Amino acid sequence: MTQAGAEGVDAGWLPGAQRILSPNCDERPPDEVVRLVVIHAISLPPGEFGGPGIVDLFTNRLDPEAHPYFRQIRGLRVSSHFLVRRDGTLIQFVPCSRRAWHAGVSSWMGRPGCNDFSIGIELEGCDQLAFEDAQYLSLNRLLAELRCRYPIEALAGHSDIAPGRKTDPGPHFDWHRVHAAS
Repeated sequence: MTQAGAEGVDAGWLPGAQRILSPNCDERPPDEVVRLVVIHAISLPPGEFGGPGIVDLFTNRLDPEAHPYFRQIRGLRVSSHFLVRRDGTLIQFVPCSRRAWHAGVSSWMGRPGCNDFSIGIELEGCDQLAFEDAQYLSLNRLLAELRCRYPIEALAGHSDIAPGRKTDPGPHFDWHRVHAAS
């Protein structure tokens, strides 16, 4: 089944994910096919979990006065297709048919502009702590669904496509727990 045919009526929205629309996206280049999944980690404020910071960032509602760190990222316009919370809750911000702004300056297999041909998945986490079992369970379910819909060729960390600039998903992300479910 082709990528467009696989999406059908849902236009890139996955069932079971909470939908929160992000304006930080645009159209993929014509005839572009999703081939890569990029795994990220994020916490806002850094090292803190469960608050509204990530959702507020991805929806351009982050109050720069709510935390000193937020002043540093004032005006940042980013998003991801998905966020997996610490408890495994899955949120989708951008339909997979559109380009989310998650990778920034990036390259995969010599090809620049990873946002054009990838899906971004943020895990609520940081470089200093392990991820939760519920996150791996949710992530593996999501990856299985994405593999059914798109010709995914690889999974990469943000650090793999933006080396020297990014460190996520970090040293505590267990790639074996993801690849074992492939």
